[in-house]
Amino acid sequence: MFVAKQMVGSKIGAVKGALGGGDKDDDGDKAETTEEGLDPEIAEARREAEERRKEKHRKMEEEREEMRQGIRDKYGLKKKETIAPEDDPDTAGRLGRKKKSPAELAAEAEAAEEEEDSILPENLKDIKEKMTNLPGTVMTGVGGVTEKCVLQ
Repeated sequence: MFVAKQMVGSKIGAVKGALGGGDKDDDGDKAETTEEGLDPEIAEARREAEERRKEKHRKMEEEREEMRQGIRDKYGLKKKETIAPEDDPDTAGRLGRKKKSPAELAAEAEAAEEEEDSILPENLKDIKEKMTNLPGTVMTGVGGVTEKCVLQ
């Protein structure tokens, strides 16, 4: 079957090429598809069509918003307030969240540390302080014991 496809396939390709249906790319076709090579009239028509399309979508969105507002009024719902993100050229087209600056990261770490301290009960804070001072007190205690004891 594969051999038959090879034999017939080349002849079909030759027939397509003879009829003008081949995959040939002429320079004239490329010039017509790029906007730079178009007539000014065609470029103007495309620009106007794009403006009409945008205006149509804007009107449709206004109608939808009116419908949404009617539903909100009917059922006593409040509109969700969206916070507009800052227009940063670096984040245009990004899907993830914006990166935080080192100052923002440090402020968050400090806030988390303060929050951690405020969560702990007062007596637990005292225990935490004693635990941090424990190695020093143990060493002074061991030093005092070794002075008092005499090894023979």
